[in-house]
Amino acid sequence: MNKNEKTPKLEPIPKSIMNIAWILVLGAIMPLLDSTMVNIAIKHLSNDFSIGLDLIQWVITGYVLAMAISVPLAGWMVQRFNGKWLMIGANILFLAASIASGFGWSIQSLIIFRVVQGISAGFIMTLVTTLCVETAGRERMGRLMSTIGIPTVLGPILGPVIGAVIVQFLSWRYIFFVNVPIGILAISLMIWKLPDFTPANVKAKFDFIGIILLGASSAALIYGITKAAKNSTFNNSTTIGYVAAGVVILAIYVIYAAVKKKHAILPLHLFKLKNFSAVMVGLFLAGIATNGPMLLLPLFFQNIKGFSVLSAGLILIPQGIGMLIARPLIGKLTDKLGARNVVLVSLTLAIVGTIPFVFFNEASSLIAVSIVLFIRGIGIGGIAIPMMTDAYTGMVNQEIAQASVGTRLVQNIGGAFGSAVLATVVSLSIQGKTPTIPLMTTAYHDGFLLALALSLVLLIPALFLTNRKSRQ
Repeated sequence: MNKNEKTPKLEPIPKSIMNIAWILVLGAIMPLLDSTMVNIAIKHLSNDFSIGLDLIQWVITGYVLAMAISVPLAGWMVQRFNGKWLMIGANILFLAASIASGFGWSIQSLIIFRVVQGISAGFIMTLVTTLCVETAGRERMGRLMSTIGIPTVLGPILGPVIGAVIVQFLSWRYIFFVNVPIGILAISLMIWKLPDFTPANVKAKFDFIGIILLGASSAALIYGITKAAKNSTFNNSTTIGYVAAGVVILAIYVIYAAVKKKHAILPLHLFKLKNFSAVMVGLFLAGIATNGPMLLLPLFFQNIKGFSVLSAGLILIPQGIGMLIARPLIGKLTDKLGARNVVLVSLTLAIVGTIPFVFFNEASSLIAVSIVLFIRGIGIGGIAIPMMTDAYTGMVNQEIAQASVGTRLVQNIGGAFGSAVLATVVSLSIQGKTPTIPLMTTAYHDGFLLALALSLVLLIPALFLTNRKSRQ
């Protein structure tokens, strides 16, 4: 760029567009809060229903698998039908399933209602991204994507804290009932204020085979990965079997999509865009490098520092504040400069904010820990949003929903993989040994070290994202 050339000033986003974004964001708060709160209540569910953890885990697993399976279907439906009423319908279904879950009379009924929640959550999260991108236009995409990313920040921060308070002072049933006021408000605003969304491709054929293949592949991969976390090793027959099945089904989909071409639910020609391929690889690695430590951090504070669940949630607030502070700036910089430089700088900050956890122990100062968490929050707050924004660079309207299917699936799989890999690394480090504080500290250090190494690997796909000049 010529040294005399100035970066163009960004035009303010019209209030009408921001209102649409905020209403869509409100609709996404229920599933994101719910998924993190339920994790807190697992032991209480086990006690109330007098059921072992093996069956209770399906309250979480059923939700995650149903969410993964529904994403490709949502991607097709938003091409064919009015996005406004799809979003309203998905929120009504989630709210109804939440109320039913709160009144669950047996573990079987609760699992069924959670599966319904998962299906509607898959629709909600896919629709939020797709509709916001359609609303934003290319010049506003980064800023609007940073807005819709707010629930993904608030969920992991507020969910465990709210969940811990509810479980401690009320009952696990209120984890689901807390969705009632949020859901009623979100649905009312959508009916009243959300505009109609013209379908991008009303002639899009129902790709039944493609939807089944992608849904089955992602479900098999995620289920196999969760079993690895439970068994503390990837070397078990269930994990190997399901992951292998997921890979085979994915390979079949690739062959199928090569034949179907642009009519496939996730067309292969999208991967010819260098930035889209980089985003897909980057989002998967980010699931391990940035989301994985989100599982380790509260466990580190509970097992090493001796904190309660509630205290562990509170100490993570500086990280959340860092993420929230970064979001508006990240969106503006992405629109001004493109994704590449923003991700590279953010990733560097995330690495700086992760390195100390390779050395922190039970005696580490909480002030130092809070400062490091704040820096880490700023860093990880600027990784996923620019990548998600860049996924749609160079695409026409008909391809937006198809790209959303890909990004949402890879985020689901990457997040599950990240949690499983780091949990397995920690478990293997203490397996067969007396779990003393020094030994457990070393185990957590190993987990953070792996996250750090993969953060460095993430720098490679980040180099293939677009900058402002290449976007123009």
